[in-house]
Amino acid sequence: MNDLAVVLASLRARRLSTAITAGSVAIAVALLLTMLSLRKSGFEAFQRGSGNTHLLVSADSSPLVAVLNGVFYANPPANPISWEKYNEIRASFPYEWAIPTQHGDSFRGFPVCATAPEFFSKFQPVRGEPWKLAEGRYPEKSFEICMGSAAAAGTGLRLGQQVRLTHGAGSDHGHEHTEYPYTVVGILEPTGSAHDRAVFTDLDSTWILHAHDRREHEGIEGMTTAADLTDADRKITGILLRLPTRPGSDASAAIQQQFDALRRDTAITVAQPAQQIDRLRGIVGNIDGIFIALGVAVLVSSGVSILLALYNSMAERRRQIAVLRAIGLSRGRVQGMIVTEACLIGLVGAITGVALSIVGGALAAAALKARIGLVVQPDIDPRATLIVLAGAVLLAGLASVLPAILAYRTPVADNLRPAA
Repeated sequence: MNDLAVVLASLRARRLSTAITAGSVAIAVALLLTMLSLRKSGFEAFQRGSGNTHLLVSADSSPLVAVLNGVFYANPPANPISWEKYNEIRASFPYEWAIPTQHGDSFRGFPVCATAPEFFSKFQPVRGEPWKLAEGRYPEKSFEICMGSAAAAGTGLRLGQQVRLTHGAGSDHGHEHTEYPYTVVGILEPTGSAHDRAVFTDLDSTWILHAHDRREHEGIEGMTTAADLTDADRKITGILLRLPTRPGSDASAAIQQQFDALRRDTAITVAQPAQQIDRLRGIVGNIDGIFIALGVAVLVSSGVSILLALYNSMAERRRQIAVLRAIGLSRGRVQGMIVTEACLIGLVGAITGVALSIVGGALAAAALKARIGLVVQPDIDPRATLIVLAGAVLLAGLASVLPAILAYRTPVADNLRPAA
């Protein structure tokens, strides 16, 4: 029997202890690799969605909340902006475009964004990457919708099907407008941004739905049309602004000046999406660093677990070691078996941790997508994976040093005597 066979037999004899120890290594490795894989892709994902927008105007409580709600569809904005205010802002400066948006309704849990035609012709969801249709066309008249790729996949809708939107953020917070069916006229290509999970329609349709509720409460019967809309019905929740730029440039020298001018209006909140996303990255980066440090600490503790498992088993294995010495194995070979045993535990745990990190990354990405619409594609970095694997095995090897010394010092004669 060779040395490796003896090591494997020893591990099988202590299945439970080996499984628990390897499991602690797997959890530590999975945590580290998941954080490392989400770190880079998460930072990249934060850049997608605001596209070629320079400024975002809303009535949210802060610029960061405005970006989370207006770009990532985290929550429906709580406060509206009047159409009069929109026209006032649009006329205050020669913007390249000022696109109104209205969030608040939903369809099967997917957010609905009501907007103007310029949203598809001028706004780019990802800078340098305009909208592309997978099927159909963009909405051209009232009660037509265009589906983001994730929304289409999640609902299974096809062109020509009719749907009814929910007034509110979901089935638990609103009611379905059965009176006004919408027709699916387009499905968008994936953009890798939060917009993929949105459903898009025109502003008049949304205003009519809300006006119909108002008229019902007022006791007015009959279907509501665009002719029944009042100025108070025409409300939006956000304005996407882009300032004039030089050809071939995305920056505008007037951004800061116009940002400061808009901020003087206390009725609105003004955000620079790129600036707020950098701030968000900083917040997430700090938390990310904490989790990576915790992962390293867990990995070190798993090394301690290996040490304790081997150390505690030495009292039971003295006779086995004495027999191995008696049949001709040198002290060095016995030490090598102990180190090999520990390294195998570390290797098996690390490989299991890689598999867990793939599953964990997918679950974390799904949670981010569902909660704030952040589309993250976890990507296991081969170099980082090899470093973590090597680190886990090296740590396991270091943890075996003390048990290996005990094995080296095991007296042969004393441990071959028959038990009393």
